[in-house]
Formats: sequence, structure tokens, C-alpha cells
Amino acid sequence: MSATSVKAGGAAAVATPPGLKLLIGAGGIYAAFLYYGSLQEDVFRFVGASGDKFTQAWFLQVLEALANVLVGFLGMKASGATPNLPLREFAISGTTQVSAKAFTSLALANGLSFPVATLAKSGKMVPVMIGSLLLGGSSYTLREYLQVAMIVAGTAIVGLGKKSGGENSALGVAFIALSLVCDGVTGGVQKKLKAEAKKRGVNPKPYDFMFWTNLFMAATAIVVAFSLGEVTTGAAYMSANPEIMSKIIKFSACSAVGQSFIFYTISNFDPLVCTTVTTTRKVFSVLLSIFLKGHVLSAQGWGGIALAVAGIMSEMAEKMGKSKAAAKKKVW
Repeated sequence: MSATSVKAGGAAAVATPPGLKLLIGAGGIYAAFLYYGSLQEDVFRFVGASGDKFTQAWFLQVLEALANVLVGFLGMKASGATPNLPLREFAISGTTQVSAKAFTSLALANGLSFPVATLAKSGKMVPVMIGSLLLGGSSYTLREYLQVAMIVAGTAIVGLGKKSGGENSALGVAFIALSLVCDGVTGGVQKKLKAEAKKRGVNPKPYDFMFWTNLFMAATAIVVAFSLGEVTTGAAYMSANPEIMSKIIKFSACSAVGQSFIFYTISNFDPLVCTTVTTTRKVFSVLLSIFLKGHVLSAQGWGGIALAVAGIMSEMAEKMGKSKAAAKKKVW
């Protein structure tokens, strides 16, 4: 039986089709992180009463990670915690993931424009694939390499087609480069984490991923934020500028909701699939910026969207084909 399994009592339980799982994961990620991206831009463009900007990136990661830990803990308790998980891999993944997010925020805080940062982060599929190959023992087909190339190139073209002003500092570029390196390590470690869990005979649930990853993310962010003095200065900035507080609260809430869907996707698919979803979401973030903030997209930008969508459709068609082939094999 391909779509059902029989319980001990004899009742048949219908399994969720892979296509529907991908739709749930991608839909949730898009909805939460489209707003998340807009709020992130607002936070780092915010100018306080004294004319200064919010630059406490690690303090922001503390607040974001703690919101995720809370939601992850509640979800894990409701769905049941999985024992004997590979916590070492979770610790490494959490550390590199929070570092990637903090470096992106630091890039924005140090002069890199949001469109350029979004463009640069669209290339994270490449380091994730490299990380999965080197650290996770993955292998990919020529078609998968071409699909990644189409999606990354299309997303890059969209970013280049979106006109934006402002200068981008060398320090901002350096931080976004560090963020991409951390993305690559995270993808490889997540692949290795799932392999280690399989060896132990355990299957982490989405909220297992969310709680343990964010617990280590929060721990890393707290240590760094305290060592840099950002907890004090960040709290003082929010106290002096209460208008930014609502933006940060919404930003953290969107992260918690979005990460619920991210870890749902990671627990059901290869990390590259999740990265594909989060990368193409950036295309829609650019579109949202165009329609809501009056930016203009050139013909080149629309061509990039077409290229990225072609890559996505090719990947979805391939996965649906594999799913049907696997189902037919089980039937036979």
C-alpha cells in the first residue's frame, strides 16, 4: 500500500502525499517570511529620536531565537519529544545558523542595501549544495545541478533588475559573505544530522528540530550579545524608541511561525529543498517591495522571474515523478 498504512487495531491511516507536504511547508514559509523580510528591512532602516540606527544584530537574534524556542517547546510537548537525538549535530547547526542570520543583519546594519543583501543570499543554494556534498555525503544529478543554476541565476537577475539606490560598504559585503559560508556549513550539518538520527533509529519531528536548533541558537546569541554589550545597548535603544519595539515583536513572531514550517520541510525533505523554497521566497519579497514601495522592475527582472520559476517547476516535476515511481514500486 503506497498511500495508507495499517495501524495495530486494523484501521487504515492515510499518509500525507509528498506533494501536499511540500505545499504546506512552502506556503507557510512564503506567508511568514514575506512579512519577516519587510520587517527586517524596517528594523535596520529605523532612525531613532536621536538620529541613530538600530545596530544590535546579536541582541535581535537573542529575541528572535527565544521566540522560536518557546514555540518549539510548546509544539514539541504537544506532538511528543523524540528521545536519543544527536544533540552534537544540533549544537553545530544551531551555532552556524544563528551566525548566518546575525551576519546578514550586520550586513544591513553596516550599509548593505536590502535588495543587494537579498540578491547575495539568493546564492545560498550553492554553498548548501557544497556543504551537503562535503559534510552530508549527498550526491546530486546533472538535472538537479541545472535546476539550482536556473533558480539561482533567475533570482540574481530579479535582484539586478530591481533598481535601488544607496551605497554598499565593504564591511557589509564581508558580513554577507560570512553569512553564505555559514549557510553552507549549516546545510551540510543538517544532512549529517538526519543521517546520524537514522543510524540511531530515531526520526526527529518538526518541533524537535525547531526547539533544539533554536535552543543552541539562543545560547550562542546570548553569549555573543553579552560579550559585545549588546543586551544593555539594545534594551536601552528599544526603551528610548518604543516605536521599534512593535516591529521587533512582529519580526520575532513571524520568525517563529516561519521556522515552524521550515523545520516541517527539513524533517520531510532534503535541506536543499528547504533552501530552494526560502531562496525563491526572496523573489516574491522583491515583488512585494516593488508593488508596495513603488520600485520598478525592468524587463530583465521579469526574465529572471521566468527563469527561476522554470527551475522550480522542473524540480517539482522531478520530485512528483520520483514520488509516483516509488509508489508504483511499492504496489508491485
